Amino acid sequence: MKKILIWCLTLTLLLLGLYAYFGSDWLGKSQTAPMTVTVAKGDLLDQVTATGTLQPSGYVDVGAQVSGQLKVIAVEVGDKVEQDTLLAEIDPTVYVAQVDASRAQLRAQQAQLKDREAQLTLAKIQHTRQRNLLAADATAKESVQSAEASLRSAQAQVEALTAQIAQTESSLRADEANLSYAKVVAPMAGTVVQIDARQGQTLNASQQSPVLMRIADLALMTVAAKVSEADVSKLTPGMKVYFTTLGDSQKRWYSTLRKIEPTPVIENNVVLYNALFDVENPDGALMSQMTTQVFFVLTEAKDALLVPMSALSFTDPADRTQAKVTVVNAKGLPETRTVQVGVSNRIHAAITEGLAIGEQVQTQAASSNKNNASARPAGRMRI
Repeated sequence: MKKILIWCLTLTLLLLGLYAYFGSDWLGKSQTAPMTVTVAKGDLLDQVTATGTLQPSGYVDVGAQVSGQLKVIAVEVGDKVEQDTLLAEIDPTVYVAQVDASRAQLRAQQAQLKDREAQLTLAKIQHTRQRNLLAADATAKESVQSAEASLRSAQAQVEALTAQIAQTESSLRADEANLSYAKVVAPMAGTVVQIDARQGQTLNASQQSPVLMRIADLALMTVAAKVSEADVSKLTPGMKVYFTTLGDSQKRWYSTLRKIEPTPVIENNVVLYNALFDVENPDGALMSQMTTQVFFVLTEAKDALLVPMSALSFTDPADRTQAKVTVVNAKGLPETRTVQVGVSNRIHAAITEGLAIGEQVQTQAASSNKNNASARPAGRMRI
């Protein structure tokens, strides 16, 4: 009899241990009641996210158009410049000499032209005299012909010299332009963001124009966001977009989508499309190559009643505007209710009809063991 009592006691302790370890689920019953959340008001966004990079909306690489030693660099990185501000100067000695030579040659040709014009005037006078003498039968016909040939030769010499002067004037303009290129000026107003040359460096512009520096307009920045091929079809130019930077994830910068570039970029076998939009940067807080987290707003709801998507049951997968929820009534009993769904994303849904603020709804996800976390009541969303 004593052995039977000991065996029964041992079995009872074993059963209690199993119940304590596995809980009431071991007996086929639910351990905890279904989780509930409180219907609360908040703002809801359905959006596409992407990462992007900031770059100036406009910039120009300033190059040298002539060869020579770089004698002066007049600016530093970060300097703001106006259009036509002196940026750098190349040794102009060779170009000054070329201009002087062309001007001297032009003066010599202009003097020769005066001499040819005088000879032309004389040839006209002699030609007229010979024709008058021939009319009076006082000279030979051959003399008239000789005078006419001299006149035509004088006219041709004037025309040839006039053409040479025009060619020299063209060369002089080119030489003067090269001399002006020795002073490198800003082609646009902006900020010097990069300097590639060094003072004293010898530049060779015969093959390719060497880049001296870059000037960018930082007052207006462009964000190039890389959007996956699965999401790009959801975007349309003119839609609302905002972004944050790594340095300040709380501040939002708002804009509208300007365009989507049709040619994709493939990174690690992922097809991405550049979506571009502009943002004002009056205080210079946004800088080139900053990484951004971009949010394209597809739809949004302001001050709406929000519930988790896990609380909804859609009877028709094609119709996402009507769903059923389980509401805990005032007696603590569950009741099924049909609601109208407005804007939704993968986490929350905005209810336009069928629920009131403060009501309790059950979620479909229930805790089945000790490690499950309880759901938080829906509140004002932070996207």
